[in-house]
Amino acid sequence: MSRIDVMRPFLGAEEIAAVTATLESGWLAQGPKVAEFEAAFAARMEAARAVAVSSCTTALHLALVVAGIGAGDDVVVPSLSFVATANAVRYVGARPVFADVDRLTGNVTADGVKRVLTPRTRAVIAVDQGGVPVDLTGIRAVCDPLDVVVIEDAACGAGSTHRGRPVGAAADIAAWSFHPRKILTTGEGGMITTANGEWADRARALREHGTSRSAADRHRVTLPAAESYTEVAWNYRMTDLQAAVGVAQLGRLDDIVARRRELAQRYRDALDGVAGLRCVADPDDGTSNAQSFWVEVSETAARSRDGYLEALAAEHVSARRGIMAIHRQPAYAGSDAVIGDLAVTEHLTDSTLILPLFHTMTEEQFERVVRTLLATS
Repeated sequence: MSRIDVMRPFLGAEEIAAVTATLESGWLAQGPKVAEFEAAFAARMEAARAVAVSSCTTALHLALVVAGIGAGDDVVVPSLSFVATANAVRYVGARPVFADVDRLTGNVTADGVKRVLTPRTRAVIAVDQGGVPVDLTGIRAVCDPLDVVVIEDAACGAGSTHRGRPVGAAADIAAWSFHPRKILTTGEGGMITTANGEWADRARALREHGTSRSAADRHRVTLPAAESYTEVAWNYRMTDLQAAVGVAQLGRLDDIVARRRELAQRYRDALDGVAGLRCVADPDDGTSNAQSFWVEVSETAARSRDGYLEALAAEHVSARRGIMAIHRQPAYAGSDAVIGDLAVTEHLTDSTLILPLFHTMTEEQFERVVRTLLATS
């Protein structure tokens, strides 16, 4: 019996051709393909500017830097997220303040943010967890009067919408991931989107050691002017090889999302009415890209959450436990992070599982997953 992975990237002839053409061009590092990908991604996400970087983690780091967040500042983040969301806050010397999340969506809410604001709060990082769009409108209504910067961790969000627009469009600045676990992948890689021209320009310099002239600009002329390095910075560049894959992936994003949403709805239909199981669904004000499909397991279910995971594994189905609670991780034990009432976060971490969902999922694979979940012994 073949193993069913929880996720498989959807790659094909277009990506192979794009990489081959880039190899043949002789330009492999950050260059014209990165610029093409940035322009195409900005247009698709209704963003004024896009800056390609090496990962979503580096995108979050630079977003905080250009927004002026640093030592002595508090940043509200959900604990229900991958650890990088909070780690980026630590990179700039600020203090994470963990907010609880909504049980239905797994996302931080305006009320959740309001409850944990401190006099030192300078920014909020709101996550589109599993591709479910976070309510940026409500969060901005809380943050804007206080001059609190709203950063969207849209790592999982490409193809999701909030109030008819792509997620990320309503944030001051957004960070995106192209890891293979995401539905739009470049292998590794990330993107910053923002309407703030000064922030975008500074992020471009900071991703390339703080240079005043990029390597691509210097290459365009035979004898370039000497560059200078305006501040201590980082090497967070994306390569043209990665960007070539990204351009091809972006061209098929709508088809990928449509297929994933179809499979997600089939899971909901198959599990509808099963005692003790609740499937994640779209919020009222948006649509998810179904980047992750998670199920909450209550006490009335036939098995415990871990019992379902063991049953699925016995059928060679690679499901996953729900999203981690960052505040429980050893790296945050004894830290200065503010940890209050996170009851919903802890409940979802302990009671949810993520089911396999990928573009090329076959009928046999889908039926095997559902059949295992419906079995009571």
